[in-house]
Amino acid sequence: MNPITEEISLFLISLSFVYFAKAFGGSYMKSSVTQIERRFDIPSSLIGVIDGSFEIGNLLVIAFVSYFGAKLHRPRLIGIGCLIMAAGAFLTALPHFFQGQYVYETTLSHIPEENSTESILPCLANTSHLVINDLSTAATCEKEAGSSMWIYVFLGNMLRGIGETPVMPLGVSYLDDYARKENTAIYLACLQTVGILGPVFGFMFGSFCAKIYVDIGSVDLESISINHKDSRWVGAWWLGFLVSGFLMLLAGIPFWFLPNTLAKSSSDTPEVEPEQGSFLPEDNTEEDAPQPVTMAAMAKDFAPSLKRLFSNKVYLLIILTSVVAFNGFIGMITFKPKFMEQVYGQSPSKAIFLIGSMNLPAVAVGVIVGGLVMKRFKLSVLGAARLSIVSSFLSFCLLLIQYFLQCDNSEVAGLTMTYQGATEVSYQQESLLSQCNMGCSCSLKHWDPVCARNGITYASPCLAGCQTSTGVGKEMEFHNCTCMQELKGGLMAPPTNMSAILGQCPRKSDCDRMFKFYMAVTVLGAFVSACGGTSGYIVLLRSIHPDLKSLALGMHTLIGRTLGGIPPPIYFGALIDRTCLKWGLKRCGGQGACRFYDSHAFRITFLGLVYCLYGLANLLWGVLYLQLSKRQKKLELRSQAKATALEANGNNNPNGHAMVSIFKNKDDLDRDNESTI
Repeated sequence: MNPITEEISLFLISLSFVYFAKAFGGSYMKSSVTQIERRFDIPSSLIGVIDGSFEIGNLLVIAFVSYFGAKLHRPRLIGIGCLIMAAGAFLTALPHFFQGQYVYETTLSHIPEENSTESILPCLANTSHLVINDLSTAATCEKEAGSSMWIYVFLGNMLRGIGETPVMPLGVSYLDDYARKENTAIYLACLQTVGILGPVFGFMFGSFCAKIYVDIGSVDLESISINHKDSRWVGAWWLGFLVSGFLMLLAGIPFWFLPNTLAKSSSDTPEVEPEQGSFLPEDNTEEDAPQPVTMAAMAKDFAPSLKRLFSNKVYLLIILTSVVAFNGFIGMITFKPKFMEQVYGQSPSKAIFLIGSMNLPAVAVGVIVGGLVMKRFKLSVLGAARLSIVSSFLSFCLLLIQYFLQCDNSEVAGLTMTYQGATEVSYQQESLLSQCNMGCSCSLKHWDPVCARNGITYASPCLAGCQTSTGVGKEMEFHNCTCMQELKGGLMAPPTNMSAILGQCPRKSDCDRMFKFYMAVTVLGAFVSACGGTSGYIVLLRSIHPDLKSLALGMHTLIGRTLGGIPPPIYFGALIDRTCLKWGLKRCGGQGACRFYDSHAFRITFLGLVYCLYGLANLLWGVLYLQLSKRQKKLELRSQAKATALEANGNNNPNGHAMVSIFKNKDDLDRDNESTI
């Protein structure tokens, strides 16, 4: 095997592992959003800020790394980035080891009577004896102020963003510089596929950690009265960040031993057909100028390089399309587990597991298929754009189908259900109180749900009018619940069983069937969308001059992360917060994380945002294709003009008018400010 081919193969394998490790860490962060939100008792909008801190860190340095890094030792810069990402992962997990134990909100006090298996009454007129977990001493409250330690999660995620900066622009440009051009598409497909395996394992590990109690090893799990399906449950969110940090340390090792440059042999630079090469050469550049070797020269050349880059209309359209598509994708993937939880009644761990085990493998297969199609048919830039447009449009159609796959709202007394009439329990608007629990002195601020035998959820045992309870921990059961006796068909007919168990009631059986349809549509949509991923990237790579490649990729990432990565989690989260029906209560007062959403409002808000963004992205793809077609025609006209001029030049004076016409034609193209594509 050619030594150059061996080094390229080693670089590809090493870069693939980095893609895997960074994707594992990023997807684990996405899968832990709900757990972090509950652990620090913060709203979804603030979680959006934390999630966006990765992009904030990225944008701080990416322009300089992309430009200066391309002229320095690219593999070692990637190795340094891996070290920084590892440090960020460890910093993210740090708050767990400095915070006190997690204490979930509850209204229950379990004080068994002597010589009896029956406990104190949940519904009493005088509740001063109840020990409510959130009422703590001043010292505990002061410690609870440590919940502001979410700032360490913010900073750790930002550090991960800084470390990730050199990986994509420097790694991809290194591959494209020294690999055979016809292999670039399949190499990129391999990178993206291995990168997708990272999220598969990240989401599945996130699902595993979501089922493990946050303080595992330091609390008696038998005393915990909630399970992983409860909206107050917090999983071992910190564990995955430790694993991610160790993976990043390992991934960075090979890059310290790889060369900065590879000498191309003639066999590595074959002549390729026009369909495989660049779409249009630089109009206003004769030959590549020697690269500056001093930092001062590089700094002086930075502004002109930016000007050259942003004078490319096609590149600007690609940036705009990417920003809109990123907005839709980032917002969707950040809150998709919560969407599945609230709309279809799935537990967070199951939602995360299904995304990792079904959606992401479909994406991996789609990326491979897209890369193989590019290689098999040797698609031109226009052909690659067509493939991207078709896959984008078909995946959007599949997204639209999701609107019709809905479930009924959860039946929660006083929140989604109110009963009117002389013989029924009547709840005031936006109130949990009714005649059946009016004399119980119940707390209206807490969320401690119980599921009645009639399939209705109550916000707490007290608000269900339950008189007694038996059992301990997760096995606790409540009896003689007065609010249930009048909820049977609107008639005064006491049910045969007036008891309730801890936790929310499961959704109706038809919701499980609807969820299966939803998963089938999302898996197919993920595959179709991914088929256009590689071709879209090829359009980007072929739209820029080789000496601007790293800068262009870096600016694409910078702008995409700034405008497409930071805002979506924030405005998605803020709008989702508006659909909350029941907020949690912090231990020392104040609004905590949302415990229960209006699933109909959540679905319309979430899907409405996604539809608007992806619809606009499809329109922009159409505009981009028209611009590409226009450029193609100009290239053909210029080629014809050159051929005609050369033919005329062979029959006439070489210094005559034929050569003048060539330069006039070229000057016309220069005025259009058209660049490479």
